[in-house]
Amino acid sequence: MTPENVTGEIAHHAEAPVWWPGWGGLRWVDGTAGDLLALRPDGVTRQHIDDEYLAFARPRSGGGLVAVGARTLYLADDVDGETRAVGALGDDPRVRMNDGCCDPRGRLLAGSMAYDAAADAGSLLRLDADLNIATVLARTTISNGVGFSPDGRRAYYVDTATHRIDVFDVTEGELRGRRAFVVIPEEHGSPDGLTVAADGSVWVALWGGSAVHGYDAAGQRIATIDLPVPQVSACTFGDDDLGTLYITTSAQGLGPDHGSEAGSLFAVRPGVRGLPVIPFAG
Repeated sequence: MTPENVTGEIAHHAEAPVWWPGWGGLRWVDGTAGDLLALRPDGVTRQHIDDEYLAFARPRSGGGLVAVGARTLYLADDVDGETRAVGALGDDPRVRMNDGCCDPRGRLLAGSMAYDAAADAGSLLRLDADLNIATVLARTTISNGVGFSPDGRRAYYVDTATHRIDVFDVTEGELRGRRAFVVIPEEHGSPDGLTVAADGSVWVALWGGSAVHGYDAAGQRIATIDLPVPQVSACTFGDDDLGTLYITTSAQGLGPDHGSEAGSLFAVRPGVRGLPVIPFAG
């Protein structure tokens, strides 16, 4: 499988792609720019949201979107409308939010990390529809990809520093029984963002590994998608049939003469289909 470069080097730190028909297809973030990007038929548009960092965004079940900035939660009532700050997600300037998703009940899961990746400085938070906040996991280092199995009974989670994808049982909406699902050898890179397909397979971006790996529900690798850039940050399934895997990449920390396609959005058809994104209930 050879991915196609869809956009060219349009972002500095592309992350967190999401496909949602209600907002016209694919959106993703340029994290360090604080911008939400949208793939349009005539090119890519940008919406500036946070002046420090933009971690990810998700559609809302009642319309509009929710966006997670460095330490601020934003809501918009229209997908292309102005966002408004509605809450704080921390007050330590050394820590920012990172990746996340919505659980099967429509609650927002949002992870964090220290700017210097200090051990145990991050956490995984859960926001209910009324914006009440609970801590799901404390003392994480680089809280990253989160996703749920097609039946909602398992949750997959990456704390990049562990070099693992972990799996939880989901019991009455709570994550229980954390254990290793896949261990990523250091020479393959570090696990970053992930997505789950309709057949239960798990697809993870490998930061520093120039690849996306696919694993079946038993944790056996079933696919390797090589990319011409070192820092592969996240992936999601999209298009009308959810059969295209969109992959974000980053130029963060690379010199101006890195000579790669880092910061581009790539696409490939891996032969499986994704799951519809779960919107935020708030």
